[in-house]
Amino acid sequence: MPPIDETNGFFWEGTRQGELRVQRCSESGRLIFPPRVRSPWGGTGETEWVVVSGRGTLWSFVLPHPPLIPQFSDLAPYNVILVALDEDPAVRMVGNLVSEAGAAINSVDPETIAIGAGVQVVFEAVSEEVHMPRWVLT
Repeated sequence: MPPIDETNGFFWEGTRQGELRVQRCSESGRLIFPPRVRSPWGGTGETEWVVVSGRGTLWSFVLPHPPLIPQFSDLAPYNVILVALDEDPAVRMVGNLVSEAGAAINSVDPETIAIGAGVQVVFEAVSEEVHMPRWVLT
Protein backbone atom coordinates (compact mmCIF):
# COMPACT_ATOMS: atom_id res chain seq x y z
CA MET A 1 0.00 0.00 0.00
CA PRO A 2 1.25 3.47 -0.75
CA PRO A 3 1.96 5.63 2.28
CA ILE A 4 -0.48 8.53 2.55
CA ASP A 5 1.07 11.81 3.63
CA GLU A 6 0.51 15.57 3.36
CA THR A 7 1.94 15.63 -0.17
CA ASN A 8 -0.35 12.99 -1.71
CA GLY A 9 -3.29 12.92 0.71
CA PHE A 10 -5.52 15.06 -1.50
CA PHE A 11 -4.92 12.66 -4.42
CA TRP A 12 -6.02 9.66 -2.33
CA GLU A 13 -9.00 11.57 -0.92
CA GLY A 14 -10.06 12.17 -4.52
CA THR A 15 -9.84 8.49 -5.42
CA ARG A 16 -12.16 7.68 -2.50
CA GLN A 17 -14.64 10.16 -4.00
CA GLY A 18 -14.27 8.80 -7.54
CA GLU A 19 -12.16 11.75 -8.73
CA LEU A 20 -8.76 11.71 -10.39
CA ARG A 21 -6.85 14.68 -8.99
CA VAL A 22 -3.46 16.01 -10.02
CA GLN A 23 -1.45 19.03 -9.00
CA ARG A 24 -1.08 22.06 -11.23
CA CYS A 25 1.70 24.63 -11.02
CA SER A 26 0.07 27.85 -9.84
CA GLU A 27 2.37 29.93 -12.06
CA SER A 28 2.83 27.96 -15.28
CA GLY A 29 -0.44 26.00 -15.26
CA ARG A 30 1.43 22.76 -16.06
CA LEU A 31 0.09 19.55 -14.55
CA ILE A 32 2.23 17.64 -12.07
CA PHE A 33 2.18 13.93 -11.23
CA PRO A 34 3.21 12.24 -9.01
CA PRO A 35 2.43 14.78 -6.28
CA ARG A 36 5.34 16.90 -5.10
CA VAL A 37 6.01 19.31 -2.28
CA ARG A 38 6.90 22.09 -4.77
CA SER A 39 6.29 22.73 -8.44
CA PRO A 40 9.43 22.29 -10.54
CA TRP A 41 8.14 24.90 -13.04
CA GLY A 42 7.36 28.00 -11.01
CA GLY A 43 9.57 30.34 -9.05
CA THR A 44 7.42 30.13 -5.92
CA GLY A 45 6.88 26.39 -6.22
CA GLU A 46 3.20 26.79 -5.36
CA THR A 47 0.70 24.20 -6.56
CA GLU A 48 -3.04 23.69 -6.57
CA TRP A 49 -5.11 20.56 -7.03
CA VAL A 50 -7.40 20.06 -10.02
CA VAL A 51 -9.79 17.29 -11.02
CA VAL A 52 -9.01 15.84 -14.46
CA SER A 53 -11.30 13.84 -16.74
CA GLY A 54 -9.72 10.46 -16.04
CA ARG A 55 -9.40 9.80 -19.77
CA GLY A 56 -6.14 8.96 -21.44
CA THR A 57 -4.20 6.88 -23.92
CA LEU A 58 -2.44 3.61 -23.19
CA TRP A 59 1.15 4.75 -23.72
CA SER A 60 3.00 1.54 -22.80
CA PHE A 61 2.53 -1.73 -20.94
CA VAL A 62 4.38 -4.71 -19.53
CA LEU A 63 3.39 -8.22 -18.51
CA PRO A 64 5.46 -9.05 -15.41
CA HIS A 65 7.14 -12.46 -15.42
CA PRO A 66 8.31 -14.59 -12.48
CA PRO A 67 9.75 -14.21 -10.00
CA LEU A 68 6.88 -12.05 -8.88
CA ILE A 69 5.97 -10.43 -5.60
CA PRO A 70 4.30 -13.32 -3.72
CA GLN A 71 0.98 -11.45 -3.34
CA PHE A 72 0.71 -11.18 -7.15
CA SER A 73 2.01 -14.58 -8.29
CA ASP A 74 -1.45 -16.20 -8.42
CA LEU A 75 -2.69 -13.36 -10.67
CA ALA A 76 -0.15 -13.89 -13.47
CA PRO A 77 -0.38 -13.11 -16.26
CA TYR A 78 -1.44 -9.58 -15.40
CA ASN A 79 -0.59 -6.22 -16.90
CA VAL A 80 0.93 -2.97 -15.72
CA ILE A 81 0.14 -0.04 -17.99
CA LEU A 82 1.33 3.52 -18.40
CA VAL A 83 -1.42 6.02 -19.27
CA ALA A 84 -0.85 9.46 -20.83
CA LEU A 85 -3.61 11.78 -19.59
CA ASP A 86 -5.75 13.56 -22.18
CA GLU A 87 -5.26 16.91 -20.42
CA ASP A 88 -1.47 16.66 -20.78
CA PRO A 89 0.10 13.60 -22.47
CA ALA A 90 3.39 14.36 -20.70
CA VAL A 91 1.65 13.43 -17.43
CA ARG A 92 1.59 9.66 -17.14
CA MET A 93 0.14 7.34 -14.53
CA VAL A 94 0.90 3.70 -13.81
CA GLY A 95 -1.93 1.25 -13.22
CA ASN A 96 -3.63 -1.89 -14.46
CA LEU A 97 -6.02 -2.41 -17.35
CA VAL A 98 -9.15 -4.25 -16.18
CA SER A 99 -12.20 -5.50 -18.06
CA GLU A 100 -14.59 -3.49 -15.88
CA ALA A 101 -14.68 -1.67 -12.56
CA GLY A 102 -13.98 -4.10 -9.74
CA ALA A 103 -12.45 -6.77 -12.00
CA ALA A 104 -9.15 -8.46 -11.18
CA ILE A 105 -5.90 -7.12 -12.63
CA ASN A 106 -5.68 -10.28 -14.76
CA SER A 107 -9.17 -9.85 -16.26
CA VAL A 108 -7.91 -8.59 -19.64
CA ASP A 109 -6.40 -11.02 -22.16
CA PRO A 110 -2.82 -9.77 -22.66
CA GLU A 111 -3.14 -10.42 -26.41
CA THR A 112 -5.82 -7.73 -26.65
CA ILE A 113 -3.79 -4.91 -25.07
CA ALA A 114 -2.74 -2.29 -27.63
CA ILE A 115 -0.62 0.82 -27.27
CA GLY A 116 -2.65 3.86 -28.33
CA ALA A 117 -5.97 2.54 -27.01
CA GLY A 118 -8.25 4.99 -25.22
CA VAL A 119 -8.79 4.34 -21.51
CA GLN A 120 -10.90 5.71 -18.65
CA VAL A 121 -10.07 5.55 -14.96
CA VAL A 122 -12.12 3.48 -12.51
CA PHE A 123 -11.35 3.03 -8.82
CA GLU A 124 -11.05 -0.10 -6.70
CA ALA A 125 -11.21 0.06 -2.93
CA VAL A 126 -8.24 -1.95 -1.66
CA SER A 127 -8.56 -0.56 1.87
CA GLU A 128 -10.67 2.03 3.64
CA GLU A 129 -8.16 4.77 2.77
CA VAL A 130 -6.79 3.57 -0.58
CA HIS A 131 -8.88 3.32 -3.72
CA MET A 132 -6.50 2.35 -6.50
CA PRO A 133 -6.89 3.88 -9.94
CA ARG A 134 -7.42 1.16 -12.55
CA TRP A 135 -8.20 1.65 -16.23
CA VAL A 136 -10.81 0.30 -18.66
CA LEU A 137 -10.89 0.58 -22.44
CA THR A 138 -13.16 3.24 -23.91
